[in-house]
Amino acid sequence: MKKIQLLLAIIIVSLVASIAFAQTERPEWQSYELVNAKTGETFSLGGFEDKIVFVEPMATWCSNCRAQLKNVAKAQAKSTDDVVFVALSLEGNIADEKLAAYAQKEGFEMIFAKTSQKLLEELINLYGRGVSSPPSTPHFIIAPDGSTTEMKLGREAADILLAQIDAVRSK
Repeated sequence: MKKIQLLLAIIIVSLVASIAFAQTERPEWQSYELVNAKTGETFSLGGFEDKIVFVEPMATWCSNCRAQLKNVAKAQAKSTDDVVFVALSLEGNIADEKLAAYAQKEGFEMIFAKTSQKLLEELINLYGRGVSSPPSTPHFIIAPDGSTTEMKLGREAADILLAQIDAVRSK
């Protein structure tokens, strides 16, 4: 089983490494203000200087999301300080307190924030409607220069997620 996972990781790294990043200037949506539901501090997806940002759109009601976020948490535990993990709730009407309570209850250390309608529309323009479907467990990565990977769908093991991050790092 481990050999299969390693083979899959190598294949994914090769595929991700072959992605040509689309732009050199950060798109406007990366500057949209978000609120860290746990701390109340504001941030933007493009505001993490010299860091890779792993973004997992999700919903608290979604069991697939919960399972995927557990994989993300395992990847985060094995990752280095140059990576920031963000769980981006697509539930527009969820209170920050409820989102923070969900993260605490599940033991998730990553940043949790809810998306704005404007940001969601921009992500749909970039990635298609799949990004707005939490059960499909969409995720993508923002490189330090603001370029983005293709959106991936489906639950993936921590080692696969780390391979995707390493492919961005090696660019």
